Amino acid sequence: MNITMQLCAEQKSKPTDESKLGFGRIFTDHMFVLNHTQNRGWHDARIVPYAPFALQPACSSLHYGQAIFEGLKAYSCANDSIQLFRARDNFVRMNQSAKRLCMPELNVDDCMEALEKLVELERLWVPKQEGTSLYIRPTMIANDETLGVHAAHSYIFFIILSPAGPYYAEGLKPVKIFVEDEYVRAVRGGVGFAKTAGNYAASILASNEAQKKGYAQVLWLDGRERRYIEEVGAMNIMFVMDGKLVTPALQGSILPGITRDSVLQLAREFGLGVEERPIAIEEIFKAQQEGRLQEVFGTGTAAVISAVSHLCWNGTEIQIADGQMGPVATRMYQTLTGIQYGRVPDTMGWTTTITAKH
Repeated sequence: MNITMQLCAEQKSKPTDESKLGFGRIFTDHMFVLNHTQNRGWHDARIVPYAPFALQPACSSLHYGQAIFEGLKAYSCANDSIQLFRARDNFVRMNQSAKRLCMPELNVDDCMEALEKLVELERLWVPKQEGTSLYIRPTMIANDETLGVHAAHSYIFFIILSPAGPYYAEGLKPVKIFVEDEYVRAVRGGVGFAKTAGNYAASILASNEAQKKGYAQVLWLDGRERRYIEEVGAMNIMFVMDGKLVTPALQGSILPGITRDSVLQLAREFGLGVEERPIAIEEIFKAQQEGRLQEVFGTGTAAVISAVSHLCWNGTEIQIADGQMGPVATRMYQTLTGIQYGRVPDTMGWTTTITAKH
């Protein structure tokens, strides 16, 4: 792919205290942009200074919600190298979202080339402190300048970068989760499996109400019976019960998380029994009462592994085991982050290394 480059005239000051990066607040000097029109397809690949887009008030994504995105990270490793983790899988998943939203698919090889060039250009923005990373946000939006409910004829794809600290300010401290049984996130046949902006907009009210009650996130139940567990607001969910790793099956209403898939693959490598199946919320509370529920943790790009200390459902709050991060979650976190930062050999072929160019 022919990528033109326009470098910024003056670079921004880079953070000096990486312990205060936060998440998604700081952005690098440059971004990648690609346009799509009905007659030309994808065209005008370019790396340009990070700057606002000029969008018309009638921009179709603002009115009809054709907007999808991905989230992945680049990690600072030894020998001044940088690693991407399962980046290709993110672009493959983005194409699945694009199909569901009636948006044009991307060439995965072109996306990888663009991402590697952008990260190489911005390598000084990749933080080095333990637990930090360069968060990567590929996004596609519809950009027709007319009103009317139909698939747009023009689109913008772009990638922005953000140096980030831990997703949760409290780090690896286990979080409390509220089980939502009034609102629903998605239903089968809808867009629950797609990483589309509307899914997150629909989750905000319930999340706000849960936070007012002292809970970090919401655990969603199925949209039909409001009984079967689906996922947490920004994570897939895992349970260790009776010595097995159990997680809801992908049935069209759950995001097929890349960290979720990584954990399941590692669990099988470790010889841990794995079950992907429907899980009723009553089963979890019963297992806790009977002492068969050993761990609960979330999986996602932003937090990697997030242990759950408490669950609240139907007015009853339970503590998971001793309320601390358990051995399975700990091993998964150490293995995944070890692979991501290059401390543990990548036997899965998950990483892409961007070496320094001197």
